[in-house]
Amino acid sequence: MPHLLDALVIIGYFVLIIGIGLSQRSRSGSVEGFTLGDRQIAWWAVLASILAAEISAGTFFGAPGEGYALRNYTYIQLMAGYLLARVVVSAVFIPAYYRHNVVSVYEFLEARFGPKTRRRSSAVFLVTRLLASGSRLWVPTVLLVLAWKVFIDPKTTPMQEFWLYAAALVGITVLTSIYTTLGGIRAVIWTDVIQVVILFSALGFGLWHLLGHTGGWSALFGAIQEPALIDWGRPDPDHPGAWGWIKGVLESEYTIWTAFLGSTFVTLATHGTDQDMVQRMLTAKNKSQSAKATILSGIADIPVNFMVLSIGILLFVFYQQHPEIILPKNAKGAPDSSQVFPFFILTSMPSGLRGLVIAGVLATAMGSLSTALNSLATSYVRDFHFRWFGEPDTDAGKVRVLRLGTVLFAAFMITVALGTAWVKAHNPSLRIIPIILGIFGYTYGSLLGVFMAGLFTKSRGNDFGNGIAMLAGFLVVGYLSGLDKDLAATLGLGGGIPRPAWVPEIEFPWRILFGTMVTFGIAICFKTPKDKLTPPPAA
Repeated sequence: MPHLLDALVIIGYFVLIIGIGLSQRSRSGSVEGFTLGDRQIAWWAVLASILAAEISAGTFFGAPGEGYALRNYTYIQLMAGYLLARVVVSAVFIPAYYRHNVVSVYEFLEARFGPKTRRRSSAVFLVTRLLASGSRLWVPTVLLVLAWKVFIDPKTTPMQEFWLYAAALVGITVLTSIYTTLGGIRAVIWTDVIQVVILFSALGFGLWHLLGHTGGWSALFGAIQEPALIDWGRPDPDHPGAWGWIKGVLESEYTIWTAFLGSTFVTLATHGTDQDMVQRMLTAKNKSQSAKATILSGIADIPVNFMVLSIGILLFVFYQQHPEIILPKNAKGAPDSSQVFPFFILTSMPSGLRGLVIAGVLATAMGSLSTALNSLATSYVRDFHFRWFGEPDTDAGKVRVLRLGTVLFAAFMITVALGTAWVKAHNPSLRIIPIILGIFGYTYGSLLGVFMAGLFTKSRGNDFGNGIAMLAGFLVVGYLSGLDKDLAATLGLGGGIPRPAWVPEIEFPWRILFGTMVTFGIAICFKTPKDKLTPPPAA
């Protein structure tokens, strides 16, 4: 039984996580306890939870896939913007949320502008987070489906793949929703701590194993392609001059300009306006500890991404040294970069280590899933359900609704993940990172623009104007990113709205920046009503 040790490691992981999650049930009997852990979580645990949410299974497989495909570290450039944005979030966003004592972050928008802005923004979060988290939920199941194809049936059809994906993601979602539903945010955070330890161990041992089987650091550095780390961008050859250079930068994914502009706005949106991320920040004892956890998580992202990209580059070296190994192929007949790392895990790692890495994959999936479920339930119940159906008189009644909301969104998440699995099974050449980050790009610029109007001005913006601004931000980003062409092609309606050749089709890291600029610019054209000009609550 060559895989017995792997099975024992994985079973041990599940037992540990479920046990820790269920142990927090008794401390999650109030709304404050279920949603914010009574604001008594240690900063280092909040830090671990932020990392667990950020390092999804999409990163675990997607970033090595980027390293394998690009063979450089240009993806790490984005970390500069990630860290810069965390400083702004810690200095401006978090203190405002603590002053207003919010549970759902969109409660701040009602205090600043009115109920319509709160509901619109919360709805944007609910839809976007559901699609984004659901679409990446299928990622860890890639490993399980690939194991079936490697060890059982290499001639698996797309339809068989879909059903394998379905069974795996339903199992992961059900297990995660059990401890999330019962234990609340405390269960989420303390299981995240364990999951981050397992994740780091899996990545560290994976890198060590590859270094030992490829020739070490010299082989890694010898395989790097230029630009190795910093990409200054390249002009569009069809449009000479300054605009051609700008157009080329906007149509590139990883450049130094993306790092300091595009990724800064991406992180301001995901860490400043997304209930999923902000909710765990608000579990810290005070705004200072929350800021410490937030900024240190940005620093910790750098070695994590260095490890996963190095793994991707070393995978390229390994399979160049072993050309007899047949890698999974995409629709164009080239190696499928998103499956290279899971294929290596299954076929080349020793027993025990393989089980640890598989547990690491499951940890990333369950960590990001549990936080998404808790935040979706919190936002829906606080921003919509209590308004529509009334608020129960007791804490026990309120928590019961929150738990039912968690179960509801678990079902929604499974539905989205099944749809993504269907698309991926029939389009295996799709890249993971752009898919996951791209979903946020269409809507989160509108969300960030409204929050910035509320945080950086005192008398601009109102319910009516914010609605116009958010819609305009979405439409502009959709047009500039080619969403109209994609939808038209899908529906068989041609090529979308005609566009001049000089108009860029922006890549996913730029979408939130443009959405924010348009939304903020329009929102501040409207005055805030006098009844919303009252001073904020005291710190």
